[in-house]
Amino acid sequence: MQPSPTARRRRPRLRLALAITTVTTVVGGVALAAMMPASAATIDTSAYYQLVNVFSGKAIEGSSGAVVQRTTDSAASNQQFQFLDMGSGYYRLKSKASGKVIEIANAGTADGATVQMNSGAGSSAYYQQFSLLDNGNNVVRFKNRTSGKTLDVWEWSSADGARISQFQDLNGTNQQFRLVKVGSGGNPTPTPTGGSGGPSTTWPTSAGSVSISGTVSVSGTFDGGMKTYCCMGDGGQGESQDPMFKLANGATLQNVILGSPAGDGVHCEGTCTLRNVWWNDIGEDAATFKGTGGGTSYVIGGGARSGSDKTFQHNGNGTVSISNFYLKSSGKLYRACGNCSSSYTRHVRIDNVILDNIDMVAGINSNWGDTATITRVRLLNSGDAVVCGKYQGVPKGSEPTFLGEGWNDSNCKVRESDITYQ
Repeated sequence: MQPSPTARRRRPRLRLALAITTVTTVVGGVALAAMMPASAATIDTSAYYQLVNVFSGKAIEGSSGAVVQRTTDSAASNQQFQFLDMGSGYYRLKSKASGKVIEIANAGTADGATVQMNSGAGSSAYYQQFSLLDNGNNVVRFKNRTSGKTLDVWEWSSADGARISQFQDLNGTNQQFRLVKVGSGGNPTPTPTGGSGGPSTTWPTSAGSVSISGTVSVSGTFDGGMKTYCCMGDGGQGESQDPMFKLANGATLQNVILGSPAGDGVHCEGTCTLRNVWWNDIGEDAATFKGTGGGTSYVIGGGARSGSDKTFQHNGNGTVSISNFYLKSSGKLYRACGNCSSSYTRHVRIDNVILDNIDMVAGINSNWGDTATITRVRLLNSGDAVVCGKYQGVPKGSEPTFLGEGWNDSNCKVRESDITYQ
């Protein structure tokens, strides 16, 4: 447990009772954005577009060789691309500068494969063709026809010259690109195909209940079918409670509702992906990230409620990425451990979340070089919440000291314009 950052009165927490309703279908509002079908977006094939990444704000650039991102320049012809209609909802992306098209090198299917410019091949060269997955508001993801993976700003870089690659579709903002029509001052309007990929504030309806008596170990992908898994622990703040799910390195947990009590929630032993996971009652922590081998763990969609302290606890190293998430009535969304047995530099990326009645968005340890990159946050009933709280990390057995709130500095990469108060 770590102290409250200020002496302000803590808001009362509503301890919500578990309500399980057995139904046979899943509410449409919680469908995974990553599983949306390809969109036949409204594209002017005679025009050129800049493809601006939502996370970095930089444009795809390429005329020959590798494809990278660069600070947007509306006059740069190597940042302007024409959509060549290949039929069946697929397009080539042709550079105005060179006439070459974007392709996955050697028709690669691996995460991290090289994305490059090359001369257009035949109509069966599917590695040069992309469908558009619609996120709404003129934002799409580019899914390659050969690999089934989406274009991706590698490792969430915001640097000029960072490479564009491909990765499994996680609907992260580093995989989302805004279509900016060159010269018209307007943008195309994609046809809606099932939602914007943003956080849902509507709690999902359970598709049934599953009783468990011990920790469920997961390797690979565990899809819970939107059933409620219950119950473990006492719902309190005890540090010694067992987790309900224990994920091996690289594992994915998706479409799961954790009932109450849920013990110590989810433990990720290495990197992991939590996709569309919902916590009816946070208890001690919703999830703890324990991996020490670096890399990035993802929380994509889902939601949690009723926690008195932190929601996501980061004990290991590497990066935790939280996007499209809804949190109601809790202390902190994220906390980098400030007094664990081992000290690490930790990073968090938070984007497109709705936080209702919370005290802090992210708590990090500035003396250990932690960073928090925070964008597109809506704060409801949280006018006094700390957005990026800095702590002095200490050895195990001591309590971290709250140093204050940071804005737009080397640790707290967040601007006031990134936060909306309602």
